[in-house]
Amino acid sequence: MLEETEEIGRRVRRARLRLGMPQADLAAALGKSQGWVSKMERGQIEIDRVGLLSTIAAELHVHPNDLIGRPYTSSPADNQWQVAAASILRELRRYDLTPVFEGTPRLSSGLWRDMTRLHRLRDAAAYVAILRVLPDLLREARALAEVSSGHEREEAYATYAVACKFAHTAAHALGHAELITMAAERAAWSARLSGDPVMPALADWMRIWDMWATADWNDSLSLSDKALGSIQDDYDHGDPLAIRMWGSLQLRAAVSAARAGRPSESEDRIVRARAAAERMTNHQGPPVYDRHSVTFSPGNVQIHAISVALECGDQTRALAVNRRTSPELVAALPNSRQGHHRMDLARAWLWHGNRDKALAELETAERIAPQLVRNHPMARSTLRSIVHAERSATREKLRRMSDRFHLDG
Repeated sequence: MLEETEEIGRRVRRARLRLGMPQADLAAALGKSQGWVSKMERGQIEIDRVGLLSTIAAELHVHPNDLIGRPYTSSPADNQWQVAAASILRELRRYDLTPVFEGTPRLSSGLWRDMTRLHRLRDAAAYVAILRVLPDLLREARALAEVSSGHEREEAYATYAVACKFAHTAAHALGHAELITMAAERAAWSARLSGDPVMPALADWMRIWDMWATADWNDSLSLSDKALGSIQDDYDHGDPLAIRMWGSLQLRAAVSAARAGRPSESEDRIVRARAAAERMTNHQGPPVYDRHSVTFSPGNVQIHAISVALECGDQTRALAVNRRTSPELVAALPNSRQGHHRMDLARAWLWHGNRDKALAELETAERIAPQLVRNHPMARSTLRSIVHAERSATREKLRRMSDRFHLDG
């Protein structure tokens, strides 16, 4: 596993040399020393923040996945999800052609029932299962749009957009860059045809995520504000779905601001998201179906507050926020969000110098959401750091003991 760090360093070096860029220039762009870059390229320093990884990749004009070797090499059985991903890409490429669908498509109410199932799979972080469902669902949604009109046609496009959102989420988790890009593009196209006033903001929410890969922090903030403005009136009037999306966009903006080195704005965005969560919690009336599948909640706001503290390099604040966070709020979150949270806590404890707690949090994260954690670059970075530190500590203990035993004499 430690060889993975060395290989990442070699990929960085090859990308840098391909551009004819001196180490000093890359160091200046990153705000690091030349010595830091040299150590990183030799595999002696972990790239332990997503924002840092994205910034390095952007300076070298490559995708972050190119540097970390993602999707990761695994067994043939573990790679079968790429068959489903290829089928989804095929459907998305032919989005404006007559769909190839035998029989009569179901009404939109039937398609939305499938969305509820996908929502549960997403909550369980069962990303491979999501990908296997999507090719047929995308095809049927397009077929329904082709043969229907009015509201039913709009609902067909709405289900197509949300199906693209599930493809986008799974592709991010598993590391399929092409599917990420195309799912976002098709979501934007179908959202405009859906008749749902919130759906275009969902497509922007997806694009913000994609901008992180190229370290376009300021653009991602601008897009966040554009999307927020598009649903501001509905938010002000208390529309429950608009409140969910508004809060989710504020959380996206909080992460963007943290990675842009703007901690005060990041904190302000968290405060706004918390206000939206309180409004949602105080909503009177029957339960609202989260048709956009954004999973916004007070607990989600809290774990984002911890995450942005880490993005700002402040593990002490991250752990302090965690101590103030109700365990019940975290327990109410879906496995996918709990897995992310535990990965963040593992990094926080590692940076705090407590490897035992870091490993315990990482083990918990893997137990809760194995597909997410095993494919997440920061989980792998954290585990590599723990392994390296343990080996270094063991070597030092052995050296001291051999000195005491005069083994060299």
